[in-house]
Amino acid sequence: MKYETIIFDIDDTLYDFGKSEKMALKRTFAEFGLPTAAEQYRAVYKEISKPLWRELEQGHMTLAELGVERFRRLFEQQQVEIDACRFNEIYLENLGQESHLIPGAVELCRCLRGFQLGVITNGFGSVQKARIAGSPLADCFSAVIVSEEAGCQKPDPGIFDYAFTKLAISNKSKVLMVGDSLTSDIQGGNLAGIDTCWFNPGHKKNTAGITPTYEISKLLDLLKIVGTVTDRISVSV
Repeated sequence: MKYETIIFDIDDTLYDFGKSEKMALKRTFAEFGLPTAAEQYRAVYKEISKPLWRELEQGHMTLAELGVERFRRLFEQQQVEIDACRFNEIYLENLGQESHLIPGAVELCRCLRGFQLGVITNGFGSVQKARIAGSPLADCFSAVIVSEEAGCQKPDPGIFDYAFTKLAISNKSKVLMVGDSLTSDIQGGNLAGIDTCWFNPGHKKNTAGITPTYEISKLLDLLKIVGTVTDRISVSV
């Protein structure tokens, strides 16, 4: 086999973060007495949150700062009197209970049992690990590397070096990184010197100037790249 280890991103690669976020926001606003606010504010929240995650990738903001700042800006803009720090704490607790998978994720991981599988994710350690533990993929990964614990985040090569140590990887040519973000997953993998696969279900145009080794639009298409389908499950790719 060309690859022995496959490292996955979590959000919007194996797990449907949009659905998890939507459900967690709904539950959290309801707990603060605003049962309809999630629908009212979600679009604005996403506009506020997206550039903050980009700042995190660029090292201009810490994860702890991001967690509170996104809600502080939202409540300030919408003139809502809620403690952003407390809201973020409750939101993260609720988010950790939301494990929704991308179609094909379970089948893919079952077919890849002959490989060492790992995860590298930017995010809050307790949340990401809780979401994995509460899903059918709980026992699939040899190591789950979370930026909060590693002390750096994708695309910093440092988090990949940290993962290589945890996964006992000595030959990087045998490693493939799979993720949906060009600026985080693909750029990070490129900088770390490993092959990359861009998961692009929306067929987005690549205008980032970042080149993946491969590109797929369905998770099960990864099997065509790594060259294995187990006898345990019948899939069509």
